[in-house]
Amino acid sequence: MRTQFRASVVILAFFTFLTGVVYPLAVTGIAQLLFPYQSNGSLMIQDGTVIGSDLIGQSFTDPGYFWSRPSATSPFPYNAAASSGSNLGPTNPALGQAVHARIEVLQSADPGNTSPIPVDLVTASASGLDPHISVAAALYQLPRVARERGLSEELVHRLVEQNTEGRQLGFLGEPRVNVLKLNLALDGLQ
Repeated sequence: MRTQFRASVVILAFFTFLTGVVYPLAVTGIAQLLFPYQSNGSLMIQDGTVIGSDLIGQSFTDPGYFWSRPSATSPFPYNAAASSGSNLGPTNPALGQAVHARIEVLQSADPGNTSPIPVDLVTASASGLDPHISVAAALYQLPRVARERGLSEELVHRLVEQNTEGRQLGFLGEPRVNVLKLNLALDGLQ
């Protein structure tokens, strides 16, 4: 029995070391060598300062910027440590109230815009961290952003096109716009 106990302890220690130390270090090392940008969080750096990530949305409220999809994370929006959706179902009155409040904010920021508001501007994503909006959501905001910045709509439209990412692998999902990248491109004009 003692021999079996010793063998089981040695095997446990060996596999704990193998799967708990060797494997994670090997995977991390390979990721750092082959995909350094992604394995370090896809951080966007400007003038030596981290300004965000390609993977995590940010809150923009200035009318001169494109606004991100709403976030349901707590205790503050786009909290990467607390990724979650609101978990409100379509019949929940709280969801309807939140959507109506978001519609009012969008309409008050651009009262002359009578276009239908894209759904992704008034509903949060499942993770609450989505850095992208649909092309329709960007185009809906385009007149407001152009007017606030004193730019032509044609110029801002070209920026939206330049910052539109295609479907993943050519067939998954829909074309989308990374809001942070688009807003950085806008800032680069001025």
